[in-house]
Amino acid sequence: MANNLEPVHGISLEDYAQMVIKLTSGASIESICKAMGIDVAVWDEVNTLWAQRMEEDTSFQLVILYGEYFAAGITNPKLVNLDTNISAEGQSNLDRLKTDRYFYEELCGARTAAYNYGLDGAQWILDNYGIGLGDFQSVAMQYMPKSGSSEALMEVKEFLEYQQEKQKEYEAKFAAERGGNVADDIEF
Repeated sequence: MANNLEPVHGISLEDYAQMVIKLTSGASIESICKAMGIDVAVWDEVNTLWAQRMEEDTSFQLVILYGEYFAAGITNPKLVNLDTNISAEGQSNLDRLKTDRYFYEELCGARTAAYNYGLDGAQWILDNYGIGLGDFQSVAMQYMPKSGSSEALMEVKEFLEYQQEKQKEYEAKFAAERGGNVADDIEF
C-alpha cells in the first residue's frame, strides 16, 4: 500500500479528501485548485488517479484512510479559510447542526426520505437548508459514538428512533407533494 500512498502531482490522499470536502461544500474547483497551487487539468488527473487507486485497492485501506481524512475535516492551511460560498442562512443552519443533535437527526431522516422518494437527499438539504454534503458529513463525524458503553449505545438507540420518526414525517410530506404513493390505490 505504501506505493499507493505516493502523492499524485504533489497531492496526498489527505489533501485530496480535503479538496473533495471543499468541493462538496460549495467551493469552486477553480478556487480550490488556486489555493492548492495546481490548475484544473492537474485536478482532473489527481481526481481520476486517486479514485482509481481506491477502486483497485482490494484491502480497502485507501478507502478507510480516505474516510478518516474526510471525517477529520479541513486542516490544510491552504484550504481552511477558503470560502465555500455558504449563505448566511446556510451558515446559521450549519452552526445549529453542530450544536443541536436533534436537528442533525431530523435532517438525516429527511435526507433518507428524500432518497426514498427519488430525490437527491444531499441536494435537498443544500436547497432547503444551505448545507453542503461536505459540511454535513463533517458534522456527522462529531456525532459518532466515542465508545461502545451501554450509555453510548442507549444514546445511539434514542437518536436512531428520533431519526426514523422524522423520516416517516418527511416521507408523508414528500408523498403529499407528489399526490400520494405509487401503490396507494392498490387494494389487497
